[in-house]
Amino acid sequence: MARQIKITDIADLMEEEVQEVVKLTALEWTRQVKEQTPVFSLDNYSPEELESMPMFFTVNGKTVPLKRAILDHGPGGRLREAWQTQIGKFEAKIINNMEYAEPVLYGNNLPPSWRGKYRTRQGTIPGFPDLIGKDIAANEVPKYIAAFRRRN
Repeated sequence: MARQIKITDIADLMEEEVQEVVKLTALEWTRQVKEQTPVFSLDNYSPEELESMPMFFTVNGKTVPLKRAILDHGPGGRLREAWQTQIGKFEAKIINNMEYAEPVLYGNNLPPSWRGKYRTRQGTIPGFPDLIGKDIAANEVPKYIAAFRRRN
């Protein structure tokens, strides 16, 4: 027998469903985007490439300490660790505010050292965070909705 829902309960139930879908989608998107964010590794560069790397370069008038940062802090997942997820009632924000996030993630505002070509050592596709979002919307969100409705 199908569950009986009072018409006055529909709004609350739908609000709860939307909130859960937003939360699950944001968490899955964050997980996948972190997993696919390139991680800088010294192993990806020859000694000659590292030696030719500028200590600092300028992006949009801001000095970015590329080689200096590598020497001081070592390589690693700073870009990957910079992802932040803010989940609200009906919306979520997934952001990365590292100064070099836009060139690496989307291929926009490329640094001069890239000579106008998008390139990462891991073969990253420009705009991959948006592609992940589209995939989740098409494949995961319907599953989240179905699971919620089965429970309720």
